[in-house]
Amino acid sequence: MANEVLTVSPKTLQEMKQYYEDYLKPKTPPGGKFAAKKATVNITAYNSGKVLFQGQTAQQEAALWISKAVQSIPGKAKKNTPSLNTPLPKGFNTWSVIGSDEVGNGSYFGPLTVVAAYVDKSQLPLLKELGVRDSKDMKDPEIIRVAKDLVTFLPHSLLNVMPQKYNAIQPTMTQGKMKAVLHNQALGHVLMKIQPVVPEAILIDQFELPATYFKHIQDQPNQIKESVYFQTKGEGHHLAVAAASIIARFAFLKGLEDMSAETGLRIPSGAGSNVDLVAAKLLKRGGLSLLGKYAKLHFANTQKAQKIAGF
Repeated sequence: MANEVLTVSPKTLQEMKQYYEDYLKPKTPPGGKFAAKKATVNITAYNSGKVLFQGQTAQQEAALWISKAVQSIPGKAKKNTPSLNTPLPKGFNTWSVIGSDEVGNGSYFGPLTVVAAYVDKSQLPLLKELGVRDSKDMKDPEIIRVAKDLVTFLPHSLLNVMPQKYNAIQPTMTQGKMKAVLHNQALGHVLMKIQPVVPEAILIDQFELPATYFKHIQDQPNQIKESVYFQTKGEGHHLAVAAASIIARFAFLKGLEDMSAETGLRIPSGAGSNVDLVAAKLLKRGGLSLLGKYAKLHFANTQKAQKIAGF
């Protein structure tokens, strides 16, 4: 298992806790600030400022924070880790942009949802008036309300990979490649919808190195590469990403709601211990075949649920 360690300031530590809010574990180790699990990476932050990243993509996850690190531990995350971000031109936040973001990759239950949305510069004041901003700062009822407005007029593409299909694809495709392919497809759909209009730029809420992203889509028939930028926390750089994130979160929540109605259980988001208990109930009801309709089976939660269920 790959391990990366950074030491960050108290301010960055708090920022990280807010960033990983959707992935927090219910228990924090002694001396810990928080513990989270995002996809295949476990993140453990301590009050001392030390942050430990463990898992398959630990280096990529640590790279999100390397620029804010006070120091990196020798032999671990290096200061020369390639930047995930691409420099944005001056005044970028006032441009006409297609933004894209994804939701659900760190949640055991529910779909992996990717949304791309086009925002013309003339629409920026309206989006602000509607309350479009970083979805992490919004409560679910507000996200639902704003998303219902946005989908009525914003050109967008929403791609939902439900767990059953996700589980069929996952053994032959990493989650990183899956997300890259979905982003590329969603961007292509929006470009077609807005023809002959051409956006001034495309901004992807980054989840991997730009070079890795383009490598992941190199086998796709239509590769969107022109004027593409990558930024961590893209919602803060352009409202197009914020709008895409809100629509994606809305679709993800709807997916969980539909699953709850179908199973008669409250299907939670995230990957904490509460998730394991619900998964165990589904296992007892119908085994892995039933659980696989609602959950991403490669998560460690599957093994935990099997132990709880006595499988």
